[in-house]
Amino acid sequence: MTVSRGLYTIVNVHHDASTWQDLTQANANYTAIEQQFYQLWYQIGTKLGCKSQLLAFEPINEPTGSTQQQFDELNKLNALFVKAIDDAGGFNKDRVVTLVGPGEDSVKTSTSFVAPANISNPWAIQFHYYSPCKSIPSQKICSSLTITDDFIFGAWGKTIWGSAADKAALEADFAEIRNNFTNIPLVIGEWSASQTVPSDATPRWKYVDFLIQTARKYDIGTFVWDNGDDMLNRATNVWRDQVAEDILISGSKGTANTLPDSQEDGNALTQFSYAYLYHKAGTPVVDQSNSYLLNGNTIKDLKGPTGATLKKGTDYTISGANITFKASLLSKYTSATTTPGSKANFTITFSKGASVTANLVQWDTSVLASNSSSASAAAASGGDLHIPVTYKGINRVAAVKATLPDGTCLFDTWTVYLPAIQQCRSVSCFASCHEVSGLEDLNWNPG
Repeated sequence: MTVSRGLYTIVNVHHDASTWQDLTQANANYTAIEQQFYQLWYQIGTKLGCKSQLLAFEPINEPTGSTQQQFDELNKLNALFVKAIDDAGGFNKDRVVTLVGPGEDSVKTSTSFVAPANISNPWAIQFHYYSPCKSIPSQKICSSLTITDDFIFGAWGKTIWGSAADKAALEADFAEIRNNFTNIPLVIGEWSASQTVPSDATPRWKYVDFLIQTARKYDIGTFVWDNGDDMLNRATNVWRDQVAEDILISGSKGTANTLPDSQEDGNALTQFSYAYLYHKAGTPVVDQSNSYLLNGNTIKDLKGPTGATLKKGTDYTISGANITFKASLLSKYTSATTTPGSKANFTITFSKGASVTANLVQWDTSVLASNSSSASAAAASGGDLHIPVTYKGINRVAAVKATLPDGTCLFDTWTVYLPAIQQCRSVSCFASCHEVSGLEDLNWNPG
């Protein structure tokens, strides 16, 4: 169906790397793995051999490997994959294939990948980019804290990204793999800054923009990972974050995007983000100013929630990279007594690149129905520890500080070695474990 609609498609073997094809399992029978791998791809090649050039093949998703013996075996499997599809006939000898290294990790691939001898297929190397990551078996989350592990996967309360060090680390990864494979096409088969992981919009927009611009700089093609729970709401066919989508498309063309400013210091004790305008319930509405990273652009105009163009000088003013939203504008949507929640989105358009939004939020202090829980209650709910909190603002949590009565961390006591704003903090887990999340420091002490 996909190729019949003119879409480029990559077919791979997915998840088998954790079962029968796991090269790291004790007493792995490489001969048996090779035979099964060849036969599997011979069958796939036979079935799909006459499909158009829009169809490409990838041998296996994120294969295992951490020793030289395992690296050598994976290189052999890449060669068997190419032989199998070529033996299957059809158009397969001319089909594009993307070959892989251990874990599809850029660093391991750079140091271990060896291309099949005498390969005639047009080919590329595929890798995935969620930054270097090591799994904690009991929690199934990253333990390496370099670059984006805790940011991309929403672990341990990190909602800040975009510092010079953050950018340098990402670029170093792309530069390393490109410098190791100077004349070979490179493809990032998966990357993401998911909108469903609790985080602030601004650092996520910064990450999307910098990654796609850096990939373009190093001539690396990209595929965003989206299983329906990330970028596109497949029930409604609407992007969960249209701004992120627009930044991605614009950046992929090399256009400089303007981005709201935000906190970039990972050691800071406070956080700010100019993707929002916050008004606290019970207080008067006042002018609010947001700052933007123009990146050579100029501010063109602002539009209100209905799409109507706002009046410069009346609804807002501009001073350099700063926009001041006037109280007379904001008071149309919020007041001291307005019910908390998201109240309006203002769209800022620039001389080029993606437009961005400023979300006006009425907020008040969240309320806990209880400040205690028990192990038996957690067991009854399947092992998750639920916090009975009513949010008064955006129900899109960043992090919650969860401590035991003696002040120690409820989970992961090693987080005391992280920056202060992350200590004892957890977010909604993407893989397993604890459903602990919150927009503010609740300092919740379970019994």
